[in-house]
Amino acid sequence: MIRPPRQLTLDLPHQPSFAREDFLAAPSNREALRAIDQWPNWAGRILLLVGPEGAGKTHLASLWAGMANAVVVHGESLARAGLELDAQTSALLIEDADSISPADDRLFHLVNAALQNGVWMLLTARAAPEAWDLMTPDLLSRLRLAPVVRLKAPDIELIEAVLFKLFSDRQLQVEPPVVAYIAVRIERSLGEARRVVHTLDREALALGRRVTRAMASKVLHESAPEGDAP
Repeated sequence: MIRPPRQLTLDLPHQPSFAREDFLAAPSNREALRAIDQWPNWAGRILLLVGPEGAGKTHLASLWAGMANAVVVHGESLARAGLELDAQTSALLIEDADSISPADDRLFHLVNAALQNGVWMLLTARAAPEAWDLMTPDLLSRLRLAPVVRLKAPDIELIEAVLFKLFSDRQLQVEPPVVAYIAVRIERSLGEARRVVHTLDREALALGRRVTRAMASKVLHESAPEGDAP
């Protein structure tokens, strides 16, 4: 069997957009979106945004960081090196705050400094603080006082909508039955949707063809764990 010729494709970075118009509201994230929109009328200075990986926490947090002109730091980088708030800092976003342990004394210092200086804080995490294995009891007490807004894993309808948008962003016209076929066979994660669309984009470019169900089946089969192919 003669294989179709493949074109050379360049792996150019395609950064996801975190603009407001690119956020797709759904029942799984509507409460969290409402909480972000209510800033600066929050009940307190700290808000926790909790949900599984790929639920949209980073997109919502990026929207808030833009509105609040927040300093952005990742939990892992904070664990490696401390951060001091200067007089100009009015808001602070800590992404993946649950990755701070066992250096949570640095987060405790930041929380105290933020509360003392009236700094707004948004923390994202995969679980509530009780599950972070914190070594500083006073930090857990502080975080328990902050409201927690939860995001659920995206439902099938949201995954389909995200796939349509990601394909459209790459100028790929994909038939609705093909999108539906992909949506029910991938992990319910926005990150996984981006990965699959990126792979299909490269495959379509390499073959000089449109994305079809057969192509999607091949890509999903090749990327599935052994024994778990669609």
